[in-house]
Amino acid sequence: MLEATVKKILQARVYEAAIETPISPAPFLSRRFNNQILIKREDLQPVYSFKIRGAYNKMAQLDEAQKAKGVIAASAGNHAQGLAMAARQMGVKATIVMPRITPDIKVQAVRARGAKVVLKGDAFGEAADHAQALIQEHGYTYIPPFDDIDVIAGQGTIAVEILRQHSGELDAIFVPVGGGGLIAGVAAYVKYLRPDIKVIGVEAEDSACLKAALAAGTRVVLDQVGVFAEGVAVAQIGEAPFAIIRDLVDEVITINTDEMCAAVKDIFEDTRAVAETSGALSLAGLKKYIQQTGAEGQTLLCINSGANTNFNRLQHIAERTELGEQREAILAVTIAEKPGSFKKFCRALGKRMVTEFSYRYADSSEAHIFVGIQVKPGGEDRLAVIERLRESGYAVEDLTDNELAKLHLRHLSGGRPSEHFAEEVYRFEFPERPGALMNFLTQLPHDWNISLFHYRNHGAAYGRVLVGMQVPNGDRVHVEECLDAIGYRYWKESDNPAYQLFMA
Repeated sequence: MLEATVKKILQARVYEAAIETPISPAPFLSRRFNNQILIKREDLQPVYSFKIRGAYNKMAQLDEAQKAKGVIAASAGNHAQGLAMAARQMGVKATIVMPRITPDIKVQAVRARGAKVVLKGDAFGEAADHAQALIQEHGYTYIPPFDDIDVIAGQGTIAVEILRQHSGELDAIFVPVGGGGLIAGVAAYVKYLRPDIKVIGVEAEDSACLKAALAAGTRVVLDQVGVFAEGVAVAQIGEAPFAIIRDLVDEVITINTDEMCAAVKDIFEDTRAVAETSGALSLAGLKKYIQQTGAEGQTLLCINSGANTNFNRLQHIAERTELGEQREAILAVTIAEKPGSFKKFCRALGKRMVTEFSYRYADSSEAHIFVGIQVKPGGEDRLAVIERLRESGYAVEDLTDNELAKLHLRHLSGGRPSEHFAEEVYRFEFPERPGALMNFLTQLPHDWNISLFHYRNHGAAYGRVLVGMQVPNGDRVHVEECLDAIGYRYWKESDNPAYQLFMA
């Protein structure tokens, strides 16, 4: 299988549409981590992602009858744009089925490249089902985003370029993983020619379908998939990619939201390119690999897979970057409610920068403050700050990794209720479409009262919502049955220390 895949990669037709992208050195990162760090620039493709390679190569294998009927795909991301461009280049009609929640910037980008866009459903699954219905009706040829050997071969041309452009020492290549098409092509070619080079997959921790499959020894379907890195938000690794990579990938590293955001900033500082979160995923994995292994003096390359990000998402990325670099600690600290307490607290901090401070009078004895403090990367300095404050007599709760605190609390106006009442608090992802809120409210029982509501959108397909609900005692055991029926992803936060300290 390996030799056959490599042969297909060498025969792949991609350069009628794609370009050979350069490898950019990352001098700032290289000095910082004492390794030679290189970035393969797939963000420079005409559609700003590597997907044009696989889409074009797959279409190049179609016969004239298939081309005459037209092609179709279900996609809300880079595959849609790659297929649209490939089809226009070949003079073939293309239809792209996209969920209604797809950001308008991506819908317009696909239309601008000549494809017909059909908006269907509130989730990818509904769009995919509609695409299959259109295939049955019109005889279109389906062009898959990753689960196809010709698509894999097209993506594998990246590895051909890497080994040709950098013929010297290369210790590891870091590859972002969604459905597995890219890493399958890269791993097949690299391991066939240079088995000494490590191929390391990098996944978002909330969509780590390859890691789960490797652990189980077979493909599994994730119950839920996070959408922050939407380009790799896949619930199951592809069948064809998994057959290739299960014995070729050396390691899989998972990355959280903050680490991705920090990597977006790193790429910008070294190349002035603004990567999408899934595009920066591989660099985040490279950094984590160095931190975990203590690697020094090595040559490490990561693939920036794309730059199709929404401009209004950059604010959220920027505010999470300091956390991703572990340069900011978010703490809840209890201080005395009396004159001079804030000055005493700052004195205990010493000569440290306070990045954020929120406080509202609650009672006459104690005050809970929400404070951001600049710290050195690595985590040890944050622990030292907490220990110093505790030695000074303060009760401290570390909220640095608390999603409720990062997504909602630091942006939420208002304070505690003036009277005690019981409420259930949940954090949701609402689909970004008209009627999502009304659907939520309509399906709640009529005697449930909304006592807290905070909404934030980050330029993604889902808005983040924090909801407090007063639920009659008889219904409290059935709350999650009701929420399951609504169908929005949720997390219970009633016992979250950030909620208990500042809002309960």
